Amino acid sequence: MPRVVVFDEFGGPEVMHVVEEPVIEPAAGEVRVRIEAFAVNPLDQMMRAGNSPAPVPLPHARLGVEGTGVVDALGSGVAGLSVGDPVILVAVPDASARGSYAEYTTLPASQVIPRPAGLSVPEAAAFWVACSTAYGALVEKAGMRPGDHVLITAASGGVGRAAMQIAGQIGAVPIAVTRQPSRRDELLAAGAAEVVATPDVAGAVRSLTGGAGADIVLDLVRGPGQQELVQAARPGGTLVAAGFLDPRPTPPPADAAVTIIDYRSFEHTLDPVVVRRMAAFLTAGVRLGALRPAIHQVFTLDDVAEAHRHLEKGLHAGKKIVVEV
Repeated sequence: MPRVVVFDEFGGPEVMHVVEEPVIEPAAGEVRVRIEAFAVNPLDQMMRAGNSPAPVPLPHARLGVEGTGVVDALGSGVAGLSVGDPVILVAVPDASARGSYAEYTTLPASQVIPRPAGLSVPEAAAFWVACSTAYGALVEKAGMRPGDHVLITAASGGVGRAAMQIAGQIGAVPIAVTRQPSRRDELLAAGAAEVVATPDVAGAVRSLTGGAGADIVLDLVRGPGQQELVQAARPGGTLVAAGFLDPRPTPPPADAAVTIIDYRSFEHTLDPVVVRRMAAFLTAGVRLGALRPAIHQVFTLDDVAEAHRHLEKGLHAGKKIVVEV
């Protein structure tokens, strides 16, 4: 029988184990996907450890909000897809019940898109969450335009790298923020136009923008450091808070001249109209060579616990960890 990763208690990577389960027939409007690979994301780690923003019912909880595979079966009423089509999962809001850490999963047909040609299976598995989050925050929410100076925190991470590439694709100017000056050349190669590696972020950004400040700030960290990012934005600029890397409270903004937007990617990935726009933009980026996920290492399903240990120890250096099924 097909295999699936489950966990019956919260804890470290060791709580995950592989079991066998029968395949489930897709309901009306659903598809069954034979998973070829999935990416390991921080949300997976939070769910497994019991720190998820949403409750995770135990026992026999599943994981996985990202993956790629081929359509294996169609429920009644599904149009526009055929058995054998390669697809990417765009949203798994009930990951604890039918996440992508499995050989098969079922989900609404509206929550898959065609896999862009030119991506390998591991790249396709690691493509959507980072790229859709960056696109949704910068394009849909902040209205990024050509020529905009875009300040990107946590630029070495998956969403940060995608944000730099998407900004470059649209003709904006991505400015990467890093706490590690040794990563300057790596970030420039990944798509940054400029790199800020100093505690005086606001001063550095003012210098790079002729005193104006950033038009858009993508804050993937939050916490007390957001105050410095607000100061780095121009009056009338926009800060989109789209991450939670700093668990400390984020103080209310002291500068009302900057619009602050709180962003959750499911806001868009559950909207079929926006998903079509996302898919068109991101597929074009792949075709043009502007978008390409960075893969750290590929594990097997039997080594899924080791993949989580790599994520927790930071051994991936911001690149994506993928598990092939």
